Amino acid sequence: MALPPVHAARLFDAQEQGASDDRLQEIAAEALKEVHFQDGGRRAGSLDEVRFTDIEHLEFDL
Repeated sequence: MALPPVHAARLFDAQEQGASDDRLQEIAAEALKEVHFQDGGRRAGSLDEVRFTDIEHLEFDL
């Protein structure tokens, strides 16, 4: 899944500012919720939270 630039920028900005892995996971989960599950507001409007648990590997490319 490709993150829209606004979400990718939040993630990279947080990483550059030294955010913890937990915070980076929160930001990625928020982006996943908005982009994938809620499809930019077109579905799953009542979804409050997406959480990453037991992550072994997560990779981001530019």
